Amino acid sequence: MLRQVAEGVLTHQSELLENNAVVVQGRGGVLLVDPGLTGSEMDCLASDLARAGLGVAAGFATHPDWDHVLWHPRFGDAPRYGTARCAAYMREVRSDPDWKARVAEALPPEIADEVPLDLFGLITGLPAGTAELPWDGPRVRIIEHPAHAPGHAALLVEDRGVLAAGDMVSDVLVPNFDTLDDANDPVGEYLAGLRLIEDASHQVEVVVPGHGSVGGAEDLRARIELDRAYVLAVREGRVPRDPRVGATAKPGWEWVTDISADQVRRLAERSERGGAGD
Repeated sequence: MLRQVAEGVLTHQSELLENNAVVVQGRGGVLLVDPGLTGSEMDCLASDLARAGLGVAAGFATHPDWDHVLWHPRFGDAPRYGTARCAAYMREVRSDPDWKARVAEALPPEIADEVPLDLFGLITGLPAGTAELPWDGPRVRIIEHPAHAPGHAALLVEDRGVLAAGDMVSDVLVPNFDTLDDANDPVGEYLAGLRLIEDASHQVEVVVPGHGSVGGAEDLRARIELDRAYVLAVREGRVPRDPRVGATAKPGWEWVTDISADQVRRLAERSERGGAGD
């Protein structure tokens, strides 16, 4: 079910992982950001749009994690944008002859048979440094940053005051670092991403995280501070005390506690190997 969060901006949340699709109404159709997980959920979203007389004019993937680069045939063949790095990452994934089997193996078992992969990751990369989404609708600023995943970007619908934050500033998920590349600085990159979001926060009245609850301006500021404290604690080698971790975690999200412990372990291993960000 579509839910209006601001004038001309709606959301649609998946049952598993509370993924938030974002719909922005434009003059010739909608911008569809991170549209969902299962075929039935995306079909439902397509039906909701059709009933409202809305077609899809453009898509956007905030980053190249599997749950943000899915698509459904009913959305049509509108251009599906992402940053240049996001698109390059997905091209590399799809260049493996066995990519579909590898992606399927990584899906949550609860929905593995329900996730359509034929259109997975077919992202058109925008030129590096593109600051505004090319589409016929409200001005959408692209805030690209290095946190969490290659080519990650938040979208700011400026005259609506809405930030589609990707996998940042969530009330259910803790910060998750990109530790696959020993040459990067995952903690420093995350802090840089938070700074860029904080720089834009004065324009935000509604924040839509990739997972979890939609919030207001005060929620965004609180979540930035919470994420920053979490990241600094992990950098010090401590499993953070955080309301999203342990006994205070949202029911059904207890597994996030394991992410925290695992991230502390992985960063310690990187330091022992002499990886960046020691």
